[in-house]
Amino acid sequence: MGHPAFVEWFKMSYAVKEIFYTLQGEGAQAGRAAVFCRFAGCNLWPGSEASRSTATCRFCDTDFVGVGGPGGGNFDSAEDLATAIEQKWPADSARQGSGERDSRQPSLSLGKRFVVCTGGEPLLQLDANLIAALHRRDFEIAVETNGTVAAPEGVDWLTVSPKAGTKLVQLNGDELKLIYPQPGGESRAESEPGLDPANFELLCFRHFFLQPMDGPNRAANTELALRYCLAHPKWRLSLQTHKILGIP
Repeated sequence: MGHPAFVEWFKMSYAVKEIFYTLQGEGAQAGRAAVFCRFAGCNLWPGSEASRSTATCRFCDTDFVGVGGPGGGNFDSAEDLATAIEQKWPADSARQGSGERDSRQPSLSLGKRFVVCTGGEPLLQLDANLIAALHRRDFEIAVETNGTVAAPEGVDWLTVSPKAGTKLVQLNGDELKLIYPQPGGESRAESEPGLDPANFELLCFRHFFLQPMDGPNRAANTELALRYCLAHPKWRLSLQTHKILGIP
């Protein structure tokens, strides 16, 4: 298993639900143009409604099952997937007109290429080969993870969103984004105490965000998050602006 050739063969396929170009809607990078690569699969919920009530994470609002979304599929290599991601980034019209295309020298008018690897749980699949392939295409790589899997080297922006009932393995990064309020305990009943933001404040992150839990209680949850941020200025409020704007 340790032989490099075997490792390269063993880890060469990626299951991706969808790839799309939009604006990042959450956290410190909100409003920034990005290609989203949503990996299929998660280690906290299989993704079916039938299994939600017994899953570790029960409030996920994302469809990450299968590979049938826009731009999704099974990719046989890191190069194949990195190319598919690159194709979603806007082409430089000036270079198109001249017949030139050099991904190593992106146009200043297009800004820094930015890809958000999300899921599901992207760290079940994101590996050194894909990171290298994306960096060769001049992408800044962001990852949105639940923190139960250690992040590989080379990630440029790491967002960790802890979930109740799990062991947090990734204890540092760029931003910690806590869905709030979040029921705690083994049964995670709504009436039980949730994850306390104070328990995460000593971790090594540059930014700390509270994001109101979506769903039927979103208005009340937003008020709770707002009040907490006002009372604890270390925390900033993160809203799902893509939902407000009606974009992916």
